[in-house]
Amino acid sequence: MSSKHFPGRSELSFIAEQAMLERGLEPEFPLAALHELQAMTHAGQDSDPRVVDLTALAWCSLDNDDSRDLDQLTVAEPLPNGDTKIYVAVADVDVLVPKGSALDAHAKHNTTSVYTSTRVFPMLPERLCTDLTSLNPHEERLAVVVEMGINRDADITYHKLYRAKVHNKAKLAYDAVSDWIEGDADLPEAAQLVAGMDAQLHLQDSVAQLLRARRHAQGSLEFETLQPHAVFEGERVVAIRQQVQNRARQLIEEFMIAANTCTAHFLAEHGHASLRRVVRSPERWQRIVALAATYDEQLPADPSSAALEKFLAKRHRADPVRFPDLSLVIVKLMGSGEYVVEHPKSEAIGHFGLSVRDYTHSTAPNRRYPDLVTQRMLKSLLMQVPAPYNTAELEALALHCTRQEDAARKVERRMRKSEAALMLTGYIGHVFDAVVTGKTPSGTWVRVFTPPVEGMLTSYTHDHDVGEFLRVKLTHTNVEQGFIDFATVR
Repeated sequence: MSSKHFPGRSELSFIAEQAMLERGLEPEFPLAALHELQAMTHAGQDSDPRVVDLTALAWCSLDNDDSRDLDQLTVAEPLPNGDTKIYVAVADVDVLVPKGSALDAHAKHNTTSVYTSTRVFPMLPERLCTDLTSLNPHEERLAVVVEMGINRDADITYHKLYRAKVHNKAKLAYDAVSDWIEGDADLPEAAQLVAGMDAQLHLQDSVAQLLRARRHAQGSLEFETLQPHAVFEGERVVAIRQQVQNRARQLIEEFMIAANTCTAHFLAEHGHASLRRVVRSPERWQRIVALAATYDEQLPADPSSAALEKFLAKRHRADPVRFPDLSLVIVKLMGSGEYVVEHPKSEAIGHFGLSVRDYTHSTAPNRRYPDLVTQRMLKSLLMQVPAPYNTAELEALALHCTRQEDAARKVERRMRKSEAALMLTGYIGHVFDAVVTGKTPSGTWVRVFTPPVEGMLTSYTHDHDVGEFLRVKLTHTNVEQGFIDFATVR
């Protein structure tokens, strides 16, 4: 590597801030919000006798290794008839961030936390989302609890929602817990310190796998998309790592889907409109049918998530190397998710990818504004006060949250490109194994396997097909623009 100075972590943080501004997002908190924060002295409290004391339960959190904004806890109880009672506790953020406050105004503008490898732009200030409203270990916190009964056929036999006090007994991380579940590592130390936590985690895992099998039998889609993140040592990017799906992530995914479904049902049962997360039936279904035909597979003329899931599962078994690229194409053809307002007696649009009809975002109010909106709607019912939003307000929020979420996703994707360009800056002239991932009028794209990054082919490329394996040489990088250029090696 030459002695030339390359941009580093500090420069990437500046690029991320500029990317936020370009997309209409606010990277910094306004003074009014910070003044509100300064006046807070403790976590949320409420003496309402309807708040249930569940602090004795063996609650645990499961999240990424570096996560500090803990939105939910889970716990399971076996029932005498063989069913299982699952509790999902969601942090009560509204208690400290009321509607109309300066903190709420900033959260409402951005609508989501934005995550880049060099800097996180949290929806709420760190003192809130990682402390006062976070379900931190060994702290008592207020929460909204979704209680569900789940039988051996993975049916949700009942659901109840209520406010509660909870106490996180163990802060756990996905990879370590998954390794233990798979028998590849010891039980994490934080879990060892809690009597019965091993049995608790096994029970949660077994129920989650039942739910997962049921969803996929009903047509829930299983994709494998690349979600690389940069690893830094000081200013230097030393690696690009891919997040791997595992049993612990599946556990939380299944319980959150179930809780979000029950939340949508609860609001509808009580006659409330709700802010739903939907993925519509694909308008470009015929393009998906044509794509499947190139693999000698026939999909029905009308959209069917069950048929698409069978096709995806077959392709994953047949060609796991190229499957992430097929996943990406299908995701693009399906179209993005969006927020809509649905009324109790209206026909639900549903979430095509998850194969569920009723689904709202409710389990991450520290990180996503729609979840905070839903939490306020729930609490108004539980506390028997007027709804905080009317239909017109919800309609406006649905459009705004969809637009800002798209902007945040573009910032994160933009920064992944710059991080990859920084990682490769010192490797001009190196040769890599790659696969062709796309062809557009502007060029041909390839994905390098190690590190897992994508770039454009700048050499003569008309004879390369999507899915073809190549040897490519790195010819140019631009960290500021996130450009990576390769040439084929003959």
